[in-house]
Amino acid sequence: MVSSLALSALTLLPLVSAYSKTFVVPHVDGKDDSPAVIAALADYSSDSLILFQRGVTYNLWTPINFGTLTNAEVAFEGNATYPTDIATVQAEVAKSTFPGHWLKITGTNVTLRGTSNPNWGWIDSHGQAWWDAVQQTSRPHGISFQVTNGVVKDMKLEKPVAWSFSFSGGKNIHAFNNRIHAVSNSKAFPFNTDGFAAGGTNILIENNYIQNGDDCITVGSGANGVHFRNNYCEGGHGLSIGSLGKGGAVASVQNVLFENVVMVDELYGARFKSWTGGNGLARNITWRNIVLYNVPFPIYVTQNYWDQALGPKPVTSSPNNTHIEDMLFDNFSGLQLDTPYVEGSCVSDPCWYAVANATGKEIAIFDLYTNTTTNIVARHISGIRPSDGAKQAVMCDPETIYNDVGFVCQNGAFVQTPVGYL
Repeated sequence: MVSSLALSALTLLPLVSAYSKTFVVPHVDGKDDSPAVIAALADYSSDSLILFQRGVTYNLWTPINFGTLTNAEVAFEGNATYPTDIATVQAEVAKSTFPGHWLKITGTNVTLRGTSNPNWGWIDSHGQAWWDAVQQTSRPHGISFQVTNGVVKDMKLEKPVAWSFSFSGGKNIHAFNNRIHAVSNSKAFPFNTDGFAAGGTNILIENNYIQNGDDCITVGSGANGVHFRNNYCEGGHGLSIGSLGKGGAVASVQNVLFENVVMVDELYGARFKSWTGGNGLARNITWRNIVLYNVPFPIYVTQNYWDQALGPKPVTSSPNNTHIEDMLFDNFSGLQLDTPYVEGSCVSDPCWYAVANATGKEIAIFDLYTNTTTNIVARHISGIRPSDGAKQAVMCDPETIYNDVGFVCQNGAFVQTPVGYL
């Protein structure tokens, strides 16, 4: 997998020629600037640069569906602001014409970029008001980039309401040097502020700085060839596959590599989640060279995911689940948070992330169904240390796994096996 992803990364940059046209987005103080962009798209959807110029803060008070662009660039060299009023945004989201995201881009050979200037290129969604109000109705998704041969670089998102970047359905996308700053300045939690949703094909995401309150990246069904490397993740819910198989759906995820990632104050490190009763296959998935600091669940795999908001875990006799093949956790180190804590997304007792019978010292948890997993291995993970100096533990049912996973599969002490040293 490593070699194939490395080779595919060489083809990610779109073939952009010189643009024959430039549209400088006009700005009028106190007015919505989005309509001017939409009106211009008829003439600037191909071979064009759409420029939000430096020195201007644009009012994107209504969503922009850029439609299908060809050999084009959307450049945020200036700043942009969404509506500050929650009701105004909710009214837009409720419309039948809402495109699903506040900014939606499709097409071929497209670049979405900000600027390397730290003071410009920010898109402010004013999420703080939503978090303080614990308002989760009609929230806008952020940016959809469903492009073939695309680049997303130097973008900066300030307090996104929820769900930052989506690449689902995209192909050959390179996202780098982006920043997501979904950090609350009160006790309110930034719910569902996922960083990257990567459900596409041949996607390279690197050198990004993500501070948020949900998955740093989530790789969903349909993903094939996703490489997430050299990134910083803080405050969220980890490097996630899934959730997969909801409502019995047939899921497919393959050829995914997470590597060289620093994770600070995350709830999870490496995370796999599939729904009880799901179907399909997740194969050839690796987490490698992961450095943790204050992460309660360094390695967490569950095939018993459910919607905690709907009540307790459902009772099912169904043997179905999304199958797992060739899953590797390699070279994890750092501090596990194993002292009492309450993570900001906890709104119930027990918290939604509580694991029955866990001691809090488990550096790896494998919560699996029988006859659903082939070749799952954790090696070189002894560098994960509980922060209070306690002995490492694991949770693993030996009746569900038939290969050597790199440690003795039991609910108890972490005992490395020869495979764990390879």
